[in-house]
Amino acid sequence: MLAAFAARFDAEDPISALEVGERPDPVVPDGWVTIDVRATALNHHDLWSLKGVGLAEQNLPMILGCDAAGIDPDGNEVVVHAVISDPSWKGDETLDPKRSLLSERYQGTLAEKVVVPAGNVVPKPAGLSFEQAACLPTAWLTAYRMLFTQSGLKPGDTVLVQGAGGGVSSSLITLARAAGIRVWATSRDEGKRAKAVEIGAHEAFEPGARLPERVDAVMETVGQATWSHSLKSLKQGGTLVISGATSGQAPKSAELNRIFFLQLRVQGSTMGTRTELGELLRFMANAGISPHIDTTLPLADARKGFAKMNEGDVFGKIVFTV
Repeated sequence: MLAAFAARFDAEDPISALEVGERPDPVVPDGWVTIDVRATALNHHDLWSLKGVGLAEQNLPMILGCDAAGIDPDGNEVVVHAVISDPSWKGDETLDPKRSLLSERYQGTLAEKVVVPAGNVVPKPAGLSFEQAACLPTAWLTAYRMLFTQSGLKPGDTVLVQGAGGGVSSSLITLARAAGIRVWATSRDEGKRAKAVEIGAHEAFEPGARLPERVDAVMETVGQATWSHSLKSLKQGGTLVISGATSGQAPKSAELNRIFFLQLRVQGSTMGTRTELGELLRFMANAGISPHIDTTLPLADARKGFAKMNEGDVFGKIVFTV
């Protein structure tokens, strides 16, 4: 079957470690099912894998990808949940110490077929295309959990989304606006600030800008470059939810005095549960919203999509059709 996979690691030139070609059809363990992939989406996780982050060398070659929508063995249209927990684990699978994502220990979704536990399959709403549904299991699910499980936000509150343009950030903007939350966003790029307003932000600002007032929560995926601004933007008792650190994980100062004196809450957030993925799909169907797709390419042209993401010229998701 055709697949896009990591053949080796290259921290300096990750695209050189990517291969697009034939791989063997997957073996199906007991309790798992084969999904015929119709669309799959790209994430920064895939670029990091090519650099050797989060992927062990003994697992190479590894088919990349966490996101997929397709057809199950019974002919149903489905979405794949990418978090694989230990069979003995009960409860929130994101808290399972033995959990992993597709493309870490198990072959990923950038292929004609993917094998997953039967419990990791969620019905696809009829109102979403395969391309739209394929965007949801990583970036949009991460955004959903940040907003509705971890932040404490409610309709009428104000949220700041740092770094508009990425898959998670654009998802946060649209989901928060649909939930009746006032949304502010930041971006270094004037065009991305305009796009953020187009997809739902009430206002967009340059990074580090003084805001009209402090916010109830900040959604943080940038990390080091925006950390200080995020903390300074919060009201007393506000919450900073962090799910990534694309600019680095070591800010010059943790600003502990500000955190304890203003009683701020710093909340980590990683992916989401199968239950939350189902909630997200229903929320989007009920609210009449759909994912933002930057580029759609055939899987055979996966290298072009990886290169575009690596260059950073993306607003929304890059999707591959199969």
